[in-house]
Amino acid sequence: MVETAPDDVRYCIRCGGAMATRAVHGTARRGCPSCGHVHFTDPKVGVGVLCVHEGRVLLVRRGMDPERGRWALPAGFLDAGEDPRMRAAQEVLEETGLTVAVGDVVDVFGGHPGGATVFVLYAGAYVAGTPVAGDDADEARFFGPDELPDLAFESTLAGVRRWLDSRAE
Repeated sequence: MVETAPDDVRYCIRCGGAMATRAVHGTARRGCPSCGHVHFTDPKVGVGVLCVHEGRVLLVRRGMDPERGRWALPAGFLDAGEDPRMRAAQEVLEETGLTVAVGDVVDVFGGHPGGATVFVLYAGAYVAGTPVAGDDADEARFFGPDELPDLAFESTLAGVRRWLDSRAE
């Protein structure tokens, strides 16, 4: 059975009753024995951009945990009601100072609790600017295929691999 019953969900948001863990459609979930309300854990959705310009890929060095000091694609969390492509472009701007045009989906990744449980990676085209680190990045720059730094996150590794593979075709 898949475990999605967070212990910190102690009281029902509808009636205030104490929550208990029970199976709902084969998944352990927190539910209220008093009113029947079931707590469904919402996924955190992350969006990022694979931007290649003049044969080099844009990366940011993470200035915070997780993966502090390692390099990743510019990315961030999506809030309810936001347009994913607009959020992805905004994350690039906030972390690198660059304006990009966000295009097609490159891939979608399953993640883990605590981080993005769903991560959507978009292709991005450089529009304007010079890389300058901002937000939670402490460095931002373009890397060629022979100068890649220590990469963080499976989504960054997969995106960079895809870029490298496309160069060989």
